[in-house]
Amino acid sequence: MTRREFSFGAAAFVAAQTKAGLRAAAFRADVTPALGEPLIWVDPAREVLDPLLAKGLVLESASLRYVLCTVDWCGLGGYVHDRFRTALADAVRGEVQGVVVHAVHQHTAPYAEGGGYQVMVREGDPPLILSGRFVEVVTWRVAEAARQALAALRPIDAIGFGVSQPERVASARRLMVDGKLVTRFSSGAKDPALAALPEGDIDSRLRTVTLLSEGRPVARLHHYSCHPQTFCCTGQVSADFVGAAREAIEKDEGVPQLYFTGCAGDITVGKYNDGSEPARRALATRLAAGMRASIAATTAEPLHHFDWSVAPLRLPAVRTPAQDRYRQAIRTAFAARANPLSAIGVTLGPAQWVHLPGEPMLDFQRHAPHALIAGYGDISPGYLCPDRAFIEGGYEPSAANAGKGTEAIVKRAIDRLVARA
Repeated sequence: MTRREFSFGAAAFVAAQTKAGLRAAAFRADVTPALGEPLIWVDPAREVLDPLLAKGLVLESASLRYVLCTVDWCGLGGYVHDRFRTALADAVRGEVQGVVVHAVHQHTAPYAEGGGYQVMVREGDPPLILSGRFVEVVTWRVAEAARQALAALRPIDAIGFGVSQPERVASARRLMVDGKLVTRFSSGAKDPALAALPEGDIDSRLRTVTLLSEGRPVARLHHYSCHPQTFCCTGQVSADFVGAAREAIEKDEGVPQLYFTGCAGDITVGKYNDGSEPARRALATRLAAGMRASIAATTAEPLHHFDWSVAPLRLPAVRTPAQDRYRQAIRTAFAARANPLSAIGVTLGPAQWVHLPGEPMLDFQRHAPHALIAGYGDISPGYLCPDRAFIEGGYEPSAANAGKGTEAIVKRAIDRLVARA
């Protein structure tokens, strides 16, 4: 059976499903910004420590094509996110709703929210924004890599799934201490008192999905819920410790490795990171060890089912003032947004992914513990918070563009997508 219906219209839920054979090929492209282009938020890039990559998979089933693409940027939103998706859809002769573009969310990379850009341009005299020329160059480069991958499509006959628990990587950002909310940011270990606090509520699992062709891996997809940030806002470009770990595994194995950041809105490396280079290297080493352990624990089963489903999301906007001009512009653009966001479900044999926009807090992973819930699609809603976070306060709800009521809407979408497995 094959079903194809990618048009939101008045429909609350649409999907594509097939039991036909699956083929896949990996691709990669350089997405490092030129010096002078902005990183998060508007600071110009001054030095490249290591390159930023877009890494992806082209999937083909029943002559229909889909793309999963992860990008070493802090965020892509609005027309910038749309431009990546459109370019990739055109390159593989697919449809935009058949494309996932995920930002890994390193804070040493561009945060390009197109809606906010448009608001600032209309207001006049905008701060530094990503140049239109660079957006076109980089989206062409990524799309061309995906187009070339079509010649390398291989049949996928099995899916592997493995789980490990990396040691001393993730820790909670929101901690209750003596009845008060304490925020431990990504370099929290600079304060010995914060470093001494427990890890807190995290999802300790690193999960790896492997696509196999005749017993040989075509690509591995790693999923872990943790802010991939050890430093920020220095003008230095880097894929940070997650990029270092991912590329070390790829170098060792010779197999393409993709990394997806899960529900990390309230999870960081703050207990174990003091912002130093030794701490960063140690985190990369421990995360890589977790990836190797997950790969070693992988068991495979024949692939009998592939599913790609889409649920539109219309989230309530927050209308209180933001902290600075760019953030206010993003919030203004999100409040005025007409087109719905998308939650996309992808089933590969025993593994089911749900790709969400924004920065979902851990609560959304807890809602569907057996699925792999990834955030950091269109970044425009900012943090996706459960309603109780708005009562508790703290950093995440203050930086959310999507307000109370988001929890129920997102969880309904997750339920619909997961129910299709």
